[in-house]
Amino acid sequence: MKIIRNFSIIAHIDHGKSTLSDRFLELSENFDKREFREQTLDSMSVEREHGITVKAHHVRINFKWKGNEVQFNLIDTPGHVDFSYEVSRSLAACEGAVLLVDATQGVEAQSISHLHEALANNLPIIPVLNKIDLPAADIELSGKEIMELLGCEENDIILVSAKDGTGVDQLIDAIIEKFPQPKMDVDKPLKALIFDSTYDNYRGAIPYIRIFDGEVKKGDTITFLSTKSFYEVGEVGVFLPKMKSVEKLISGDVGYVICNIKNIDEIHIGDTITLKGMDIPPLKGYREVKPMVFSGFYPSNGEDYEKLKDALKKLKLNDAAFTFMQENSEALGFGFRCGFLGMLHMKIVQERLESEFGLDLIATIPNVIYKLIDVKGEEKLIDNPARMPDITRNERILEPFLLVDIFTPPDYIGPIMQLVMDRRGVGRSMEYITDKRALLKYEMPMAEVIFDFFNKLKTITRGYGSMDYQFLEYRESDLVRLDILINGEKVDALSSIVPREKAYNVGNKLTHKLKEVIHRQQFEVSIQAAIGSKVIAKSVVKAVRKDVLAKCYGGDITRKRKLLEKQKEGKKRMKMLGRVEIPQEAFLAALKIDEE
Repeated sequence: MKIIRNFSIIAHIDHGKSTLSDRFLELSENFDKREFREQTLDSMSVEREHGITVKAHHVRINFKWKGNEVQFNLIDTPGHVDFSYEVSRSLAACEGAVLLVDATQGVEAQSISHLHEALANNLPIIPVLNKIDLPAADIELSGKEIMELLGCEENDIILVSAKDGTGVDQLIDAIIEKFPQPKMDVDKPLKALIFDSTYDNYRGAIPYIRIFDGEVKKGDTITFLSTKSFYEVGEVGVFLPKMKSVEKLISGDVGYVICNIKNIDEIHIGDTITLKGMDIPPLKGYREVKPMVFSGFYPSNGEDYEKLKDALKKLKLNDAAFTFMQENSEALGFGFRCGFLGMLHMKIVQERLESEFGLDLIATIPNVIYKLIDVKGEEKLIDNPARMPDITRNERILEPFLLVDIFTPPDYIGPIMQLVMDRRGVGRSMEYITDKRALLKYEMPMAEVIFDFFNKLKTITRGYGSMDYQFLEYRESDLVRLDILINGEKVDALSSIVPREKAYNVGNKLTHKLKEVIHRQQFEVSIQAAIGSKVIAKSVVKAVRKDVLAKCYGGDITRKRKLLEKQKEGKKRMKMLGRVEIPQEAFLAALKIDEE
């Protein structure tokens, strides 16, 4: 019987997952060596541009090992906290996980987070220490951290260099020995889990599936249990790493099915597929993803609204953690309120929409979901600051708090404490994992974490700090809605919810930033930051003035005064009738006020 292993590689960001995947790919009998490039599985332009994995990538690797036919169904997963949902879905399609740790960095926050996810799925773990060839590698200390984390022995840790291939043979032996063969029962009715999907302009929506029972082949009629819709299978195939059709997929396989599905709404990640007429219980799906950050996406050209709508639907097929709903802004027109798992997730989605679908977008200030408790005790969710009413004495507003884990060398504990205090954080605990690494736990408002906290942490720890976070609870806070008014008109897309004690600083920074990017008009433009009816900060863009006195080279002073008064009246009328065009740079400036 062919040896089949379904496994995933999990690690903190930039610990070498994609490079290790390259070494496995080189073993494959089906892989065309002429197509090889570093990080082969990172196929999207945004992944190669940023040097990170954004999507979990699936590939079948067939090779001979010690006289046996071996098939690896490998999933290379993202490492960043914003894409942890990709990891959780990938692990549900596996029978084992390789935990990769950078020998120069040691165990970091996301390593622990992904490990807990794998253990929750009852998966066996193989610990691997990577980058042992680098001069900065501390194999002894990193190995000690892994042993404390997993409770394993030193000889259980496999030492590799994914870059030059050292130790990969030993890792393959461990994968074959320690990971179980998937259960293969082709006699049972088809039961397959949709763990991902994509959209092709010619072949429609394509679900990626892991088959647990039975088999599926071309000509079969399959049913999606959640929608009760059914389709005839036109093609089944596997990833080598490109799509390649095969005769059939059987229990234990990972692949795709093409059924010419034109209605994108028919496919739901986590749904179960079976053959038409079969009555089976659905597989356990995935936990419902809850967006952490919300922002409005609007097309720069209003005529692109329908194009943006279609693009969002297609993108959601390929990114189940992304959500969107229609909304309307007085300043920007029709658009969508989009939900993301974090700021990097938002940045990647925006870049994909612009590069893959040719859109030019305006993104509003990101915000988190707040809860408003009114005088009747009823709860209302606020995902758009413009919809937040003025808080009265008997109303309360609650904001989400996170439990943040920070790993750092002890030298940087002081600066980290100061950073957390500036972000309204409260210390929970501190412990030394080793004499060179400490774990700090804090409770912090989500709004203070999602923007640039991770970047600031990396800066003050010179790249050695790492973090992970999880939702804790909603807590009451003294928050206000900060509005921006241009010539007395509120720009709803620039509204934000901020702590009362920070409102003046934020408003002052924002009005001065906007003054720099809003173009001068032929009339004076007033930029104000206000809480309710109270203006707390103001900047003025001076008018472009015509020299009406140029032709007055002599005569009485009253002639000059008369011309100036006439100009003044004209400016007043112009200000009443004229509208200020707000450039896209104004919204970008609002995003960057915390970077100074």
